Amino acid sequence: MAIQRKLLEDLDKRRKTALAGGGEKKIAARHEKGQHSARERVAALYEPDTFQEFGMHADHNCHDFGMEKKSIPSDGVVTGIGMVDGRPVATFAHDFTLAGASLGSIQAKKTVDIMKYAMNMGMPVIGMNDSGGARIQEGVNSLSGFGQIFYQNVLMSGVVPQISIIAGPCAGGAVYSPALCDFIIMVKDANTNMFICGPEVIKAATGEQADLEMFASANAHATVSGNVHLIANDDLHAIELAKKLLSYLPSNNLQDAPHHFSGNITISRDEELNNIVPEDPKAGFDVKKVIDRLTDAGSFFEIQADFAKNIVVGFARIEGIVVGIIANQPAYKAGCLDIDSSDKAARFIRTCNIYNVPILNLVDVPGFMPGLAQERGGIIRHGAKMLFAYASATVPKITLIMRKAYGGAYLAMCSVDMGADMVFAWPSAEIAVMGAEGAVKIVFKDEIKAAADPKAAYAEFVADYKEKFASPYQAARGAMITDVIEPAVSRSVLAMAFRNSLSKRVTRPSKKHGNIPL
Repeated sequence: MAIQRKLLEDLDKRRKTALAGGGEKKIAARHEKGQHSARERVAALYEPDTFQEFGMHADHNCHDFGMEKKSIPSDGVVTGIGMVDGRPVATFAHDFTLAGASLGSIQAKKTVDIMKYAMNMGMPVIGMNDSGGARIQEGVNSLSGFGQIFYQNVLMSGVVPQISIIAGPCAGGAVYSPALCDFIIMVKDANTNMFICGPEVIKAATGEQADLEMFASANAHATVSGNVHLIANDDLHAIELAKKLLSYLPSNNLQDAPHHFSGNITISRDEELNNIVPEDPKAGFDVKKVIDRLTDAGSFFEIQADFAKNIVVGFARIEGIVVGIIANQPAYKAGCLDIDSSDKAARFIRTCNIYNVPILNLVDVPGFMPGLAQERGGIIRHGAKMLFAYASATVPKITLIMRKAYGGAYLAMCSVDMGADMVFAWPSAEIAVMGAEGAVKIVFKDEIKAAADPKAAYAEFVADYKEKFASPYQAARGAMITDVIEPAVSRSVLAMAFRNSLSKRVTRPSKKHGNIPL
């Protein structure tokens, strides 16, 4: 019994050492900065008493530069699984209080091990990134560790949801693991940044003076680079956002999205939708007001809200059915598609397809953005990403044309030709190669010039063009529109359409993968 007691005392001591991390002073210092320790973050993620840790007693594997005399409990990362809203979720959380959570071979092995476990068991992974980067003392072994993590990120891609929380420094090679994940949530804080090269390196290499706020902050990544999907006020808020995100996603690619079906759907009316589109076809309106009326109250969860605002993407529920929404935003750049909005939409479409989330497309698009910068920047290639994403997606795809749907952008927003299972249109819809005004100026310019009253003739030609060539009934006559519907019944019509399409199954040609125009 004495031996057993001694062993248990030794176990208790070792556990306390691991649980203490870098010690009370270092944890207190984090609290002063508004940050939490790795174990506090893990506790905030999981339901009480459900966390099962992997590798608590691991330590570093370095015998150079005096490191052999130091201990790094758990090697600077807490890994394990626990319950989030009743289902298992895996995590790895960097412990900055231990050697700055620098990556060594053991930390890399722990991280890869928990990722492999999650993939094999079909559960999401949430990574909490807060690390000083590579452990210099381990040299190439540290770089090898990054490579192993990246490789595992790619193997998991499309199998289980991967969410990265940036809650501290994330620099150099370390940024590529988050970049390979499905979603990045970044804390809006002076102590949190993400970059390849810091200000000193940029200045030495290019002579440019650039503060971190300009390129490495949450704001910069959310508005300019588009690397970040969600911004959090602090690390605990980031965890709440990650949990909310998971509430719209299945645990893996073999499961359906977590729908919460309501009772039988009946046709109901929302008269506000009949008045939501302005009478002036050139007037903008906020498509988020449409989204809010079509979806269950408070269910819309926007993704990348501050990047490429001319398109809106996010998750929502319609009568309990989880849907991904891609909507043109007439209130910003008239809802044109451009390089950034095409990338944003294509990525979101592919994410929905991976995780069996049906897609709703809300269309009011005047075309692709004209301009030399767009052409030289590769708008052809970027716009083609949307075409590729929609055509590749096998989940239910339902399109609602609210107003303008012109030219190639009509196709890029998922017309029936691009695989939409149902296409509905409001009576205000205009579907044509181009807007009536532009088309009339090109086709009927000679007739207008010769008319006794050119202004009246122009107006007559525009009205005639809209009726004969742009009316939704013309498209419906050609079986390109499922139905022209009154806006007031849109929510009910869409809810029934999605409920009726959830059994969709599609077989595609056997191949490794298509070659998306990256």
